[in-house]
Amino acid sequence: MAVRSGISTLRRGAANPTSDGLANEIAKLGNRLVIARVKDVCLNTNSSMFETSGEFFGIGAIKWEDITISNSKKTKKSSFSLARPLIPSIKEFPLVNEYVLVFRGPSPDNPGVKADPSYYYIGLKMWNDNEQNAYPDPLSDINNTKTPQNNKTYSEIESGVNMEPRKTPATENFNGTSKGNYVEDGSIQPILPFAGDRIFEGRFGNSIRLGNTAKVSEGGIPNNWSNSGKEGMPITILKNGQPINTSGRGFEPTTENINFDFSSLYLTSTQQIPIEVSTLNKRSGEGSTIPFSGMVSKTPTSPFSYNNPQIILNSGRLLFNSSTDNILFSSQKSILLDSNSDTAIRSRESNVNILTPKGNISLGGTNADEAVILGTTFIQNFDAFLGGLSTLFQALSKEANLSVSAGFAYTLYQTQINNFRSELQNMLSEKVKVK
Repeated sequence: MAVRSGISTLRRGAANPTSDGLANEIAKLGNRLVIARVKDVCLNTNSSMFETSGEFFGIGAIKWEDITISNSKKTKKSSFSLARPLIPSIKEFPLVNEYVLVFRGPSPDNPGVKADPSYYYIGLKMWNDNEQNAYPDPLSDINNTKTPQNNKTYSEIESGVNMEPRKTPATENFNGTSKGNYVEDGSIQPILPFAGDRIFEGRFGNSIRLGNTAKVSEGGIPNNWSNSGKEGMPITILKNGQPINTSGRGFEPTTENINFDFSSLYLTSTQQIPIEVSTLNKRSGEGSTIPFSGMVSKTPTSPFSYNNPQIILNSGRLLFNSSTDNILFSSQKSILLDSNSDTAIRSRESNVNILTPKGNISLGGTNADEAVILGTTFIQNFDAFLGGLSTLFQALSKEANLSVSAGFAYTLYQTQINNFRSELQNMLSEKVKVK
């Protein structure tokens, strides 16, 4: 019988005397948990922490200070502690002046929970901003290290004046001694969640949504994938980059738009995705031009009308490259290639094969009805015909009852026939073969 865990299980466990030890450790956690300000981050060999944190073993380590210090410059602490990432497989390292949760944990030398090493969890979202959530040290001006955020002073930020977007991108030293400039655009909008979604966002307008069909009531921010199908049907959206023509208000949430985001990958179930197909004459809808029409006997369902499971890949340019083996395309129905310019197929070292065991190969249109001549067979038969014609002319030239002009005609046409026959093999393509 399956055993289900949950709140009830925890409650039952709490009554078990064997859980007292765990409860005590949880109670003690508050004494070991610290909200810390990041002072430096080890990202590479440039960092002053590189050797002290264990060289490459210490990538992601931070120097931190407890934020519960006096606001007096006289009592400002100058020594910082070191902490390592709690989950090294997820590399979400903080920026300088961001807050993190720090707590003590085991080490390879001492697996006890009261060991000396400290670990940190990912940064606290002070401003609920994906780009950066730095909270300046009020004492940092001791060393003249003020850094503007959103064109504001630290005191303005601490007062909550942080909602005005930047006019131009700002480059700040958020990486500490690791160097390298972090560019805060100021206009990167967070992704709006819908009920049940799981969203993973980067700092630069890139995101992964594990979402669903979520129809929005009047007044809410709509999405463009929930016009069809029942609510709760899954959709996965991987997006890289937001439109350049964004509102510039980085604190306002937005939803993905496959037609304007830089690059997108959509995995759908029942959703209709209003993608604008490049080969359409009218990009705002089907209009008089249906995508991929006239290419096969049965035109596929329009890309922005299809509502069955599909994968859509959209970007300014697509490159498919196979470094060691084949690129394979397999379809239950048709495979269509459509372009606004040239369409080319080239094989550099072998053959280009077009096979159809049951249907026809149509060139120029689906209604093509003129058959291609089998060149080799035709040339062989035509050569035999010309040989017979040459023999006929020769016989006629010796006929006494014919005028003298027959001999002249034989000489003239025989020369033409010989020249034509000698060029017959050159009329056959060395590249294109038909069956």
